[in-house]
Parts: sequence; C-alpha cells; structure tokens
Amino acid sequence: MSWDILVQTLASGLLIGLIYALVAIGLTLIFGVMDIVNFSHGEFLMFGMYSSFWLFALFALDPIFTLPLTALFLFALGALLYKLVIRKITNAPMVSQIFTTFGLMILFRGIAQFFWKADFRTIENSMVSGQVSIAGIQIGMPQLTAGIGAIIVTGAIYFFLTRTRLGAALEATAADKEAAQLMGIDSQKMFALAWGIGAACAGVAGALLSTFFPIFPEVGANFILIAFVVVNLGGFGSVVGALIAGVLVGLIEVVGGFLLGPQYKMLIVLALFLGMLMLRPQGLMGKA
Repeated sequence: MSWDILVQTLASGLLIGLIYALVAIGLTLIFGVMDIVNFSHGEFLMFGMYSSFWLFALFALDPIFTLPLTALFLFALGALLYKLVIRKITNAPMVSQIFTTFGLMILFRGIAQFFWKADFRTIENSMVSGQVSIAGIQIGMPQLTAGIGAIIVTGAIYFFLTRTRLGAALEATAADKEAAQLMGIDSQKMFALAWGIGAACAGVAGALLSTFFPIFPEVGANFILIAFVVVNLGGFGSVVGALIAGVLVGLIEVVGGFLLGPQYKMLIVLALFLGMLMLRPQGLMGKA
C-alpha cells in the first residue's frame, strides 16, 4: 500500500469518525443526564436526512443552508417527545424505558415508510458536490464539509456545557439530580433540554450525511449500532470521550476494511468494543 493511499484512507476514516462522534454525543448526553438508553436515536438522524431532502427537493434549498432549520426542527421534536412520552417513564423500571424507546424506533420507521415508502433517495448537485485536492490527496467535498460541520457542532456543544450557566445546570443535573433540585434547578426542563440537544445533534449529522449518503427509512440502523459502540468506548456521559472514540472507530473501520476487506470492518470494531469491555468497562473517559 502506497503512502498516498494510506493517507487518503486515514482521511476518510477521520471524516466519517467525526460524524459518528456527533451522533454519539447526542446519545451520550441523554444517557448522562437521565440514565436512559434511547434506541430511537437513529431515527432522529433519519428525520434530519429527510428534512434536508424535502427542503432541497421542494424549495431547492441546499442542505448546508438549511442546517439551522433542521437543527431547530429536531430540537423541537426531541423536547416534545420528552414532554409527551419520556417524562412518563423517567422513574419507571429500566425494562419499561427500553421497550418505550425501542417502540418509538419502530413507530418512527413505520411513519417514514408510510409517507415516503422504502425508496432510496439522494441529493444530487448540492453546492458541496465534487472533490478537493489537499496536499495531493483527493477528498470528497461532501465528506470534508460533513467532517468540518461535525467539528463545529461538537465544539459548540462542548462550549455550551462548560462555559454557560444553562450548560452548567445541565451538567449538575447529570451529576446529581436531587442536589441540583435543591439548588433550584428544574430537572424536568433539563431533561427536555437534553432530549432536544441530543435530537438536534443527530439531526445535524443526518443533514450533513444527506449530501453523500442514501436516504431511506432504515438509514438510522446503519449508524445507531456504531453510535452505541462509540458511547461505550468513550464512556457513557462523556462528550470528549464520544469525540475521541468516534474518530478512533472511524479510523479503525475504514483502515481495517481496506486492509482485510469491507466485510470485516464491523468485526474489527466490535472486537475492539469487546476488548474495551473486558479491560476498561467504564470506557476511555468514564469514571471507574
């Protein structure tokens, strides 16, 4: 394998890893605040992709320009979903929580299949179509744009959590809900905020993916399994851990698939996941 091919492969792994990280950040944020595993998280990504597709198909609005609209739509959907459904199971047994979010996953896929059928759709001639040459390495503009967008959104989430009062309240709720309530923090508002931000992260990732990845009702399943692996590797509740693990998984998946064959790429990722569970079950950035 030549040096150019190796560098190009690493670049591809890095860019897709940043998308994995962005999807996983929304998932780990919800779990960190509420201790609920959201199995319907991949469907937020799917709705983000369809939102971008229909805005492009009906109004000729490029997905890059409609990112704020997609983020707001998914934020509202996540917060509304918490108010209508998740709020009722916050103190329920874990089995009830799992079945509820799993049921939402099936419901959302069914809604997408009912309205948009099982057809594969793509966004063609986006403003970020084509390739760009960086130091002699050919990189697809959609992938590069998606990677840069993922970095910007991840940085914004980290800044929000660490440099704002509302973010501090969210972190306090995640650390100790009862203590946060005693300090005057409304835990219900924080839970709704966590679901809104988590859904928005997945929606933005979907909008970025829509410029180069096919859009169909089950598309979320392609990313939710990897998102769970990333969250476990990084440590549940850790945004920084999700970013590091996402990039690591992307690199291992792409390089491993190139060296051993694409049919083995998930095997390599899952083997890494199992090894981490045995050696450090709390993840890279999780607390022991």
